[in-house]
Amino acid sequence: MKKTTLMAALMVVIPSVASAGQNGPYRFAANWPTHYVFDDGTDFGLALKYQYDIDRFPNDGGRLADAHTNRRKEVGLYLKKKGVYDAVLGFDYQARTWVDTYVRVQSKAFLGTDLGALRAGFSKTPLGFEGNTSTGATTFLETALPTQAIYANRRIGVDWALERPHYLVNAGYYSGGDLNGDNDGRMVAARFAWVPHKQPGDVIHLGVSASEESPDGSTDGRNRYTPPTVRLRARPEAAFATRLVDSGNLLPVDHIDRVGFEGLWINGPWSLQGEYLHATVKLDGGRPSYAASGYYAFASWVVTGESRPYSGGNVDNIKPKGPYGALELALRYSELDLDDNPVLGGHESNWTLGANWYINRYLKLQANYVRAQSSRRNVTVDPDVVEVRGQVQF
Repeated sequence: MKKTTLMAALMVVIPSVASAGQNGPYRFAANWPTHYVFDDGTDFGLALKYQYDIDRFPNDGGRLADAHTNRRKEVGLYLKKKGVYDAVLGFDYQARTWVDTYVRVQSKAFLGTDLGALRAGFSKTPLGFEGNTSTGATTFLETALPTQAIYANRRIGVDWALERPHYLVNAGYYSGGDLNGDNDGRMVAARFAWVPHKQPGDVIHLGVSASEESPDGSTDGRNRYTPPTVRLRARPEAAFATRLVDSGNLLPVDHIDRVGFEGLWINGPWSLQGEYLHATVKLDGGRPSYAASGYYAFASWVVTGESRPYSGGNVDNIKPKGPYGALELALRYSELDLDDNPVLGGHESNWTLGANWYINRYLKLQANYVRAQSSRRNVTVDPDVVEVRGQVQF
């Protein structure tokens, strides 16, 4: 059976299986056995995130190849006790990479006073908004151009987070690269957000973040040394597309400064979200610094009337209220500039139209149309992208 046929079958069968749980046609039973809660409130369970994507590139002249395959196959375990601690262990079997793997404790449970949460392990760095949104909860299939190129992703280290009714702060120190054996070096990062409105369906979030990273060089098994290197690049917001803008390897690097500004507004079924990210790469050997920047902005309308959930300084998947799920429509514009003489990394701007069907809390279908425009070294590539995704997550 072809993979596309299998995917279509799953999208029919899964909702049918789900309908056996409760009165609504697309609801799982409340006691779906993926976790167990002990008498003292300790919760031990299995977490899974499976995504299957189909990407098509019409009117592209064959430059980008159509593709359909798994996007993510993440499996994890968690152990948590509300208000005391939580620990997670996760691995993506599609990309063969570790994902969130850490232990976090709540200070109030041990000190009697809420001084925030302390986390140690492998986790996302506190720079920006979209990069810290769960990959299973994004409004569009892929993150925007500047997030792809500039956000630093996960590192090994410790971080502290404090949330109050109208603000939150998160700061971390990272050393030793990541669990996948890459990104050796050290980083400090911090994020602050002011949240004057924080009620369901009524949110205003304004934030700023910054980081400084000092990458290390590496020596391979043949005793060949590679100096500290960074590379900024992005795909046209489609997972299986070729990268159209790319700084190439920048080396040797002394340090990388990143800064971000973010905003979110939610008013009932309507929302606006935007972000600006900038990176300055300081090079050794008297070479000039390199700068890259980009931004995105999008609007979202939940046709069925629900609101995007907000907590902990970020957003989550919409929780359907009706028996047939929730429908969301969204429009995004993103832009990324990787040109900074003498580095000609290119410039790209994208318009993306998206539709999401949140069948229930576990099942989600997404469709995006992307109109991309890129130019690098006087070569222009302007593909259209049509992509769909089926997601199962619990």
